[in-house]
Amino acid sequence: MRPGEPLIRFDWILDNLDEIAQRLGEHLVMVVAAFVVAFALAMIARRWRALYGPILAVTGTLYAIPSLALFVLLIPITGLTLTTGIVALVLYTLLILIRNIVVALDGVPADVTEAATGMGYSSRQRFWRIELPIAVPVIIAGLRIATVTTIGLVTITTFIGLGGLGYLIINSGTQRFFPTSIYVGVALCVTLAVIADVSLSWIQRRLTPWAQARPGTS
Repeated sequence: MRPGEPLIRFDWILDNLDEIAQRLGEHLVMVVAAFVVAFALAMIARRWRALYGPILAVTGTLYAIPSLALFVLLIPITGLTLTTGIVALVLYTLLILIRNIVVALDGVPADVTEAATGMGYSSRQRFWRIELPIAVPVIIAGLRIATVTTIGLVTITTFIGLGGLGYLIINSGTQRFFPTSIYVGVALCVTLAVIADVSLSWIQRRLTPWAQARPGTS
């Protein structure tokens, strides 16, 4: 940073909106891809319960590995590609999501599922119409934690040559001593985390209107 230069150069922000949008897009792609894969694996673990214990053991061990070290360990397998970032993020979110989803679905009262079966619901209909709606509050609670965690972890992927908002913080900001880029990257990360958390909270209220009703109201 040169003497007399302002902390935030708005002209730089306006001139680099394309790159900022690109880095934000890369960030979102890695976050969304990680959750899609993690949710699918969570459902597999619930369907085949014999896999549940081993998956929790493996994901618990991987969760204890520092994020940067995990990225480096994956490079010989997946290379310096977007896949490396996605795989690492999936591994970190699996521990949170799998346990959360399975516990939420297992918490559906047995008499409710039995009543649905007695009414002629198939196992698939029972899952989508009865079990999942009841489990939504607990699932989204875990999803909110995993989302904010993942958004922060994506920033670290810049250390292995991937994009995302970390590029603005590390490559353009810290290495070049350019504070505007750092502030933009940090502000977007925080804003993205807040928007994601608020959006998930709104989705939960929309999907579970009965949970918002006051006791004694119809």
